[in-house]
Amino acid sequence: METVKKEHKLIVSVSPHIKSDETTSRIMWTVNLSLMPALLAGIYFFGIRALYVTALCITSSVLFEILYLKLVNKNSVVSDGSAFLTGLLLGMNMPASLWSYSPFTIHIPVVASFAAIVITKQLFGGLGYNIFNPALIGRAFVLISWPRAMTVWTAPSSQIFTTDATTTATPLGILKEEGISKLIEVFGDKMSLYEHLITGNRAGSIGETSAIALLLGGFFLLFKRYITWHIPLSFLGTVALFTWIFGGNAGFFTGDPVIHLLSGGLMLGAFFMATDYVTSPSTKKGQIIFGAGCGLLTVLIRLKGGFPEGVMFAILIMNCFAPVIDRKIRTRVFGAGGETKK
Repeated sequence: METVKKEHKLIVSVSPHIKSDETTSRIMWTVNLSLMPALLAGIYFFGIRALYVTALCITSSVLFEILYLKLVNKNSVVSDGSAFLTGLLLGMNMPASLWSYSPFTIHIPVVASFAAIVITKQLFGGLGYNIFNPALIGRAFVLISWPRAMTVWTAPSSQIFTTDATTTATPLGILKEEGISKLIEVFGDKMSLYEHLITGNRAGSIGETSAIALLLGGFFLLFKRYITWHIPLSFLGTVALFTWIFGGNAGFFTGDPVIHLLSGGLMLGAFFMATDYVTSPSTKKGQIIFGAGCGLLTVLIRLKGGFPEGVMFAILIMNCFAPVIDRKIRTRVFGAGGETKK
């Protein structure tokens, strides 16, 4: 019998058989990089206090992860960038007014970071095991605990190093309380309104105001193939469709979907939070259902709920359904589903 050379032996191993050079660390730090345009826009419009709040969230998140892992005798994996990303997203979901609001509110970003890292992420087993998006849970926790401080919005300032702030309402707040006519009146005309919403020159959370900056980061992630179009497009498309149908005061199909698409945290949520690998479905069809569900809940809360914004609650609710969607929408096993003819 002829001896088979070692280099010609067939090596059989378990799946996955397709491997990539991408690592968790590289993906996390790339997502962090993609958020920099929106963060810089937030600092430009809201001043140095926006940087202070965001830096406090990042620092607190990283420190809480280090301390918890040390407490449970696990090796620190802070270098993977996941804690940094949680803190960055958390800071971008905070109002810049937390730094200058009276009474003292600097503890709020710290508490939010604890809820995000320790409660939502680490107590569930760490990265890859959390059920809910950590940054959104952190924000929801402090929003419920300190609703007044978390809903004080500041107007953009031309002085980047100022810590003084003039309070004002967000576009969605004006739209919900006083209607679209008042919203257009505040900004002068509809085109000026669109311009302010696109650039970010309006009140809101630190990292959610500039739609163009968020789109740049989102398209970069699509280009890198770290995310796919399924969740963002179904999310945004559902919001656009239903706000056009039900969002107007003059009857069906009289709403302005552009205002809803560019306002609030929709762009930030659709590209950077709903697409979280851990808390969203893994199949393409499941991701479309997930995104559509997020969009439908966002519209329901915005139009009929007590809050002017619904992105955060919509994503968290759909996080609950992600495992169910994955169980119901399964990919076909290769070679299964057919019968061999005799």
